[in-house]
Amino acid sequence: MILLTGGAGFIGSCLHAALHSRGLDTVIVDRLGDDQKWRNLAAHPPQRLVPPEELDALLQEPGLQLDAVIHLGAISETTARDGDMVWRTNVALSQRLWLWCVAHGVPFLYASSAATYGAADGEGGFSDDPALLDTLRPLNLYGWSKHAFDLWVRRQVERGAPAPPQWSGLKFFNVYGPNEYHKGGMISVVKVKHHEVETGRPARLFRSDRPELADGAQARDFVWVGDVVDVLLWLLDTPAVSGLFNLGTGVARTYLDLAHAVCDAAGVPRRVTFIDMPEALRGQYQSYTCADIGRLRSSGYPGRFTTLEEGVRQYVQRLASGNPYL
Repeated sequence: MILLTGGAGFIGSCLHAALHSRGLDTVIVDRLGDDQKWRNLAAHPPQRLVPPEELDALLQEPGLQLDAVIHLGAISETTARDGDMVWRTNVALSQRLWLWCVAHGVPFLYASSAATYGAADGEGGFSDDPALLDTLRPLNLYGWSKHAFDLWVRRQVERGAPAPPQWSGLKFFNVYGPNEYHKGGMISVVKVKHHEVETGRPARLFRSDRPELADGAQARDFVWVGDVVDVLLWLLDTPAVSGLFNLGTGVARTYLDLAHAVCDAAGVPRRVTFIDMPEALRGQYQSYTCADIGRLRSSGYPGRFTTLEEGVRQYVQRLASGNPYL
């Protein structure tokens, strides 16, 4: 039995689909709400669905036996402002799960974020070396909360405190793909641009707020959700590997590349227009991200990462299929 927090969400439901295909039993900790989020699980219902407020009671159930805890649930909005709630959800809950896994000898995989790096222009680099954690300065509350837990984990390890038999934190970069439709303003740029071109409009991109950077030349490490799932499954299959790892492709691609890929996949002419960046984003907008995946590779991960063009093609095909869910 695998406990998966956030299992009805974007990455979580895609991972759950893969676990289901392996015939593994799961307990999902999440809320479905009153919208369409349930569709993320429609093709592969879990054995149990537990609301987050009942997680502690679940962990105290006599006879509960878990093979792994995969902790993807979080307040992930980069615009979140309630610091107390974000700390309780993203830090304190993560600490409790870590300590439960220590006490019960259960592997623990968790989601960190590339938002921990902070630098708007990438000048600080994107190394996941734990020795460099103290140099990071996240730009928002969400990134800071993920960074706070990474630091806490490092302190546990450095002090020689008991740790789960396997633990891995994954700094997700810009993930896109199916089952993200409930995310509102946090949905991927790929999905937003597809909606624009599908309705006959040009793809809209922010003008650069940096004089040395051309419009559309802002670049991110866009990673296909299927590749994220593959890394998580590989970790489950490779219990000797522990550590904090970047999870991106290791290649930065421009927003103009992305817009062109969406147009090509949708079979429409390449049309792009530029709009002013909202004032609230200026100075906080990351103009460049690129995962350094050297530590993941040196740990033994052999998988090939999907190119932006191929990932966008697969995504657009699914969106056009009439069944956009995994």
